[in-house]
This record gives sequence, C-alpha cells and structure tokens, in this order.
Amino acid sequence: MENTQFTNPENSTFRKLLKFNGDHGQLIGLRIINNILTAITLGIYYPWSRAAYLKYIYGETEYMGTRFVFHGTGKEMFIGFLKAIGIIVGLYVFLLLCVFSQIVALMLLGILVFYVAIIVLIPIAVHGSNKYRLSRTSWRGIHFGYRGQLGEFMKMYLLEFFLTAITFGIYASWMHVKVNKYIKGNTRFGNIEFSFEGDGTDLFLIKLKGFFLTLITLGIYSFWYYKDLIAFELDNTKIIQNGKQIQLRTSITAGKIFELIVVNYLIIIFTLGIGTGIAINRVMRTVMENIEFDSEIDANSLVQTEAEYKDASGDDLAGMLDISIM
Repeated sequence: MENTQFTNPENSTFRKLLKFNGDHGQLIGLRIINNILTAITLGIYYPWSRAAYLKYIYGETEYMGTRFVFHGTGKEMFIGFLKAIGIIVGLYVFLLLCVFSQIVALMLLGILVFYVAIIVLIPIAVHGSNKYRLSRTSWRGIHFGYRGQLGEFMKMYLLEFFLTAITFGIYASWMHVKVNKYIKGNTRFGNIEFSFEGDGTDLFLIKLKGFFLTLITLGIYSFWYYKDLIAFELDNTKIIQNGKQIQLRTSITAGKIFELIVVNYLIIIFTLGIGTGIAINRVMRTVMENIEFDSEIDANSLVQTEAEYKDASGDDLAGMLDISIM
C-alpha cells in the first residue's frame, strides 16, 4: 500500500450514503421472542438469538440503496458458543479449585493464571470475531474479509497492553490507534482496502481535554467529547479502491448526541426496558445517517477476493467478554 498513488478531487462534496431502516415494533418483538426462548432453554437458544439480532441489524443497514446481508447461522454460533463457554467454564473451575484448596500459594497461582488467561483471550476474541463477522457479511454478493494473522496480532496486542499497564493507562490512546490500524489495514471488501491514519498523540489530547472539561463542567462537556471521539475514528478511516481514496467524516453534533442519550434513557426507563429496541434503532439510525463519504465506491468493479470462514468461536468469546465488534 505504500506505493499506491491516491486520486481525490479537491472540491469533492460529502454525501450521506448509509441508511438504517430498522422498525421499532419488529426489533421489540424480536428481542422479546429471543429473551423468552433463551430463558426457557436455559441459555441454549442464545446463539440463535445472537444470529437473528445480527441479521436484523445488518439487513436493515443499506449503502447506496442496497442492504447488507449477514450470513451467519445459529448453528455456526452454537458450535462456537460451546467452544467459548468450555474455555470460560474451565478457567472458573480452575480458579475455584485453587481458592477452595485453602493453600495460599495455589490461591495466588489460580488468581494469576485466571487474569493472565483473560488478558490473552481478549486478542483471540477480537481477532476471531473480526474474521468471522466480516467473512459472513456481504453487500451485493461481495463478502468482506479479515486477513490478520492471530500470532502477529496477539504479539502486537499483548505488547501494547503491557505498555498501557506499566504507564497506568496513559499509553492507552497509542494502543487504541495501533490496534485500529492493524484491524482496518487487514480488512477487505472484495478488492477494496481500508486504512486508519489516526495518531495516538491526537487521541490522547482529545481524551485529556475531554476528561478535564467534562470534570470542570460537571459532565456537560461529555457530549462534545463523544463527538470528538466519533470524529477521530471516522476522519482517520479511509476506503481505497483502484488507487482512489474515499474520505469519511461525521456530521453528528453534540446536540444530537445529547438528545439521543437523554431520550433513549427515558424510553428504556419508562417502558421498563421493553423499549430498548427503540433505543437501539435510534442509535443505529443516528450513527449511520451521520456518516458522510466524499465519493462512492465503484460497485461495478468489485471482485470477490475473500475466503469463507465459519468458525464463530471468537465472536461468541467476544460476546462473553463483553467486547464490542463493529
């Protein structure tokens, strides 16, 4: 990618090409059914619930008038779920055996092994979830893909985590940028490439400014802080096709974020959680419809390049560890 010559019109006009069509009633109904079936099957239905939810979210999102498709199935996710839950349960059993031994050395060993294992599992989950989720997503029949290597990613992630830990979190901004660059740099959509050009220092200054101004204003500045974080992610994300670079940006404002958060909280509280589907739809619609592109991709020159990948273990593990993959 270093030698690629990008062409980009100087006076390009940014346009909104993404749209979210989610229906409140449909998602509320889907969530109710999923929760009931997951409860009466003692959690066994969870993978099918997760697959149905992802099909809804991806299927209601469109780009240039065509909707995305999520091809993952409950069966694939159930197999991955069994693998992931086996790992998590195994770790907890080991920890409990060490604790119940009443031997101080074993107790300390159990706690150490447990937390080290969780730290090691995070990059495995992130890698696996991206590989599965992207491979099972398509647009106009062309699949996305993730070409990152697990060993390479783990080595990089664990080193970045170590640097973040020994600096008491100060290095976190540089870690975020480096992980983002690796993941997006290895993401493909047919013959389209992605890149992330953010700088850790810029993110650190955004966070530093956001922290102190939010503190000084008793939380009022937090909405501008969220806007700056979203802008940082999108402004530094590039789409590259046939030597042409497409720039992204967000038109979201602090006011829109304030309205979104406040209204969503009120909806969830006054509906006793039943209206969570409405809140989710509102978030997706606001985020998607405030992403702007300075030009369109050439859909006619798309070529399928990515291999199929059906192992959902990493995606299920990410769900259990509460790691968000978008």
